[in-house]
Amino acid sequence: MTRSLTPLPTALGTHFSVAAAADRGVKQGRLRAADLETPFYGVRMLARDVADDDEPGPEEIMRRHAHAYAPRMREVDFLSHCTAAAVHGAPLPFVTDPRVHVSTVRPARAPRTRGVIGHSASPTVPVVVVSGLRVSDPAATWATLGESLDVPWLVAVGDYFCRIWREGYGRPNAGRQSLATPSQLADAVNSCRRVGAAKLRKALHFVRCDSWSPRESLTRHLLVTNGLPEPVLNNDFFDENGGHLACLDMAYPKYKVAVEYQGRVHGVQYSRDIERIERLRADGWIIVQVSSELFNEPGVLIRRVHDALCARGWRG
Repeated sequence: MTRSLTPLPTALGTHFSVAAAADRGVKQGRLRAADLETPFYGVRMLARDVADDDEPGPEEIMRRHAHAYAPRMREVDFLSHCTAAAVHGAPLPFVTDPRVHVSTVRPARAPRTRGVIGHSASPTVPVVVVSGLRVSDPAATWATLGESLDVPWLVAVGDYFCRIWREGYGRPNAGRQSLATPSQLADAVNSCRRVGAAKLRKALHFVRCDSWSPRESLTRHLLVTNGLPEPVLNNDFFDENGGHLACLDMAYPKYKVAVEYQGRVHGVQYSRDIERIERLRADGWIIVQVSSELFNEPGVLIRRVHDALCARGWRG
């Protein structure tokens, strides 16, 4: 007969310090139970049972570990680097290192413990609170990512931070303030010596304010760095009668060529996307649809866009 576990006090939440649990009468044996993980010394968090088809992405893993570390944070500590980017909601590539980046304002010593990468930080680094966590602000965070990300992903994260939520046909959250501006990213890069500064400055040249997803950013960077013209991003287009055709991910209006990244969609949204593409084609547009499979064949993708533009008179 399996013995049931004693419920934990709800006030502890999903992550808590051992000391806080002891203050609420939780016994040491309960803290060693299988439903709890030990991400850091002196900290416990509820184990997450994840189905095979519901694996968390790198951002979610980092956010979970960031919140788990919160009970250990001091007033001189803040989250930084990839951990701060994840807390800000930025897209990140697949990573195998789940350790939490913690920066500590000098002259205090950075933490040195299992599961943590400690950094020494200047008192001038701007710090904000997001979801209850002290983190470096978006621009300062982006300027630390030259250590770990390549140029295309630096562009994608920069695009995320600098997105302007413009008014438009059916657009959500119009008027929401962007998290950063390109000039703020540049100021952060130039504020001190940076690891990966050359990559950051190269990426900054490609950061735009109208990209809506990391795949759009990565696709655009691939196209323009391989000799193709820069597309306009997420503009609304209408037919000759004023009817709304679509808001296109990437478009070359002069040539009526569009590049659309197609994620995994099903049901009603899939049907709507088919109808939208058909309306555009009926209006004379050439649509290059980018699937995850095509994205993994960059040479084929570049050639398709090149051929579509040439068919409409572009001479690169």
